[in-house]
Amino acid sequence: MELRHLRYFVVVAEYGNVRVASNHLHISQPAVSRQIHDLETELGVQLFDRTTKGLRLTRAGEQYLSETRRALAMIEAAGRSARMVMEGRSGQLSIGLVEIAGWEGLVPSTLGEFRKYYGDVDLHLHPFTTPEQLRAIENGTLDGGFVYVFDPLPDGFESIPLPPHGVVLATPRDWRGGKSTKISIHSLTTEPFVAFHRTVYPTYYDRLINACSQAGLTIHIVQEVGSEAAILSLVSAGIGVAIVNSCNRWRAPSRVNFVELEGLSVPLPLSFAYFRSNSNPALSRFVETLKNGLDRGD
Repeated sequence: MELRHLRYFVVVAEYGNVRVASNHLHISQPAVSRQIHDLETELGVQLFDRTTKGLRLTRAGEQYLSETRRALAMIEAAGRSARMVMEGRSGQLSIGLVEIAGWEGLVPSTLGEFRKYYGDVDLHLHPFTTPEQLRAIENGTLDGGFVYVFDPLPDGFESIPLPPHGVVLATPRDWRGGKSTKISIHSLTTEPFVAFHRTVYPTYYDRLINACSQAGLTIHIVQEVGSEAAILSLVSAGIGVAIVNSCNRWRAPSRVNFVELEGLSVPLPLSFAYFRSNSNPALSRFVETLKNGLDRGD
């Protein structure tokens, strides 16, 4: 049995006449009759009563018609689903991001735009650090990720550079009267600093310390923790000040102020990275959406 047998059967059942059905199918009348006869023989069931007025479905034929229509509809749906996956309009997509990068700007606008136009793609977001994302992309757990790239990416990676972020000084709310909006890096020589452990991201840690040193500041670190969220908690408690990602201003703790730093620039180079060999069509659609946002200046 082939699909054409089922399709011919449905058309004959709908018209109740082999001649009319053959005209509709653009197939000779004997060929249609033969296909129906072969189908009945294979099933061992009489599907039609032959009358002088044409063909009339038997009880078995009526049941078979109902089931056949259901089966053909499922086959057509499966075909549409497969085409949508092939075109990147359905399927699954796993994207990583450094959480702070998703609070404002191009990253959330791209995610929203992709969801708007490709809502049938099952999009999963995973907040990981940059090193965690790169490992997950390499082993196939992630399709791509928004990462801060300070070192050359490993072989096999592609990346799309995005507008970089910067750094600001996080201070306790009442620090120096709580009114500063900009401060010179040179005025912080006696301040206690809170920082993250170097093991969290060695390259960024070294770049930050080196930039401060070149600006004439040797940071006096009184405590190190594992994340910027923990850093801001200690700043809130008045343990010290900290140099943090400027994106923190979009989710400022109530007991922390953010102050612009004069004399210090530490660009945080944000990129979207993915593995060159990744063949997920939904990833291609996501990259296309991201590039469109870059072109518009989102």
